[in-house]
Amino acid sequence: MSELPKGWAWATVGDLAEYINGFAFKPTDRSESGLPIIRIQNLTDPERPLHLTQRQVPDEYRVRTGDILVSWSATLDAFRWGRGEALVNQHIFKVVPNSAVAHAPWLLHWLRVAIAQMQDTEHLHGSTMKHINRGPFLAHRVPVPPPKEQLRIANALEDLLSELDAGVEELKTAQAKLQRYRQSMLKAAVQGDLTADWRAANPPAETGAELLQRILAERRARWEGAQRDKAEASGKALPPGWQAKYAAPAPALKGGQQQLPVGWIWATTEMTGDVLLGRQRAPQYLTGRWTQRYLRVANIKDNRIDFSDVESMDFDDAHFAKYRLVEGDILVSEGQSPELVGQSAIFRGYAEPLCFQKTLHRYRASPGVALPEYAQLVFRANVCTGVFRSLASITTNIAHLTLEKFEAAPFPLPPLAEQEVIVAVANAHLQVAGELDRAIATALRQSAAQRQNILRAAFAGQLVPQDPADEPAQAVLARIRASRAEAKPPARKRAAAARAVAQG
Repeated sequence: MSELPKGWAWATVGDLAEYINGFAFKPTDRSESGLPIIRIQNLTDPERPLHLTQRQVPDEYRVRTGDILVSWSATLDAFRWGRGEALVNQHIFKVVPNSAVAHAPWLLHWLRVAIAQMQDTEHLHGSTMKHINRGPFLAHRVPVPPPKEQLRIANALEDLLSELDAGVEELKTAQAKLQRYRQSMLKAAVQGDLTADWRAANPPAETGAELLQRILAERRARWEGAQRDKAEASGKALPPGWQAKYAAPAPALKGGQQQLPVGWIWATTEMTGDVLLGRQRAPQYLTGRWTQRYLRVANIKDNRIDFSDVESMDFDDAHFAKYRLVEGDILVSEGQSPELVGQSAIFRGYAEPLCFQKTLHRYRASPGVALPEYAQLVFRANVCTGVFRSLASITTNIAHLTLEKFEAAPFPLPPLAEQEVIVAVANAHLQVAGELDRAIATALRQSAAQRQNILRAAFAGQLVPQDPADEPAQAVLARIRASRAEAKPPARKRAAAARAVAQG
């Protein structure tokens, strides 16, 4: 802002309030009763449970309903506390407004704007956990209107933003309902609910047991054929007893207890297709003569592939042939957050050849056994119903769906003709849900932009008219600074006081 509105003045965040950093509670301070401890998670998610403590701490860490809190680490934002008396934890400032110069409702809005401004400057630190240091935060310059104008601004914002927030809440509710609908649709697809009428009019030609016997026999035949092809290519005869080396697929780890429709069978991922874990990203492969681009877990989203950040490493001819993706392959995340492990997408091709890295499984559906589009419905259902999560090994915040667990994951397998109908019906419903989801996302972005426009107008002096009768902010700030200067002890006395404290 090049020129301030009449009556406004420049100040710093530190001029407007006192900022008390929270107490460093330890896990051993928690108890079954006492006052709640406010952590950052409790600010970002009001439904998050509160830890309790009976530890006695100074009253300055006590928070009451309506107090302003600033999270300055990881999540950077300002909040109004609304869950009763509690104690503030570290990495959160309790804000005590200087009522002579800053009214609390106005200050809350302006702190959010100031934090957003600081996130676009060099004062934002940290690569994994972002934070703002106290010094730059307090020194950040803000335009301050007269106190009476602050009240008018706060009241106008309350009217405008409350209406906007109500609309956003409705959009988020609709978004959550769509997510539940999508999950129920995926579950219905792989349980046979979507094709009950079709199945009644088109009885299967073989039982589920016959279907399983056939696909296992075909799987073994493919393996034996591959062994003969290798022997012929090498010019060597197959050794005696070579057929005994065939590894039959393991039974399903979980899920076979549920009754499936007539003609269906509980199979496993391995029984229905070829599974391969990607290539290790080792230092010796980062450069070389045969550089190829590859996909990793960061590229795989729910039912789509993000090609915006595709990396490269060395694949010689043999490894390129092994790990090259073909259209119809499904990429499944091996390591992810627990709720997303097993997230998958179908590879539909790319402008140049692509391989895949060890954080991904590649599933290639066996012809005549499973359609890639149906297998994708199964994998998505396994994510939303928690099947993959239950099979994964979880360490800290990362879940790993190992090759052995993924191969043995339950796979509800209907006849091929029914798979085609399931895919058509399910995808038609999911496409409509996706279009609605995109429309909601667009509306949420527009609401966020509208909020920024309202705040920008408010803090540029354009939301409410200025009143010449208001006491200028500069006069108020001058009195406060003069009062602080009088109350501040000389440097020599401050040093002596600090030495006295240090000496006990």
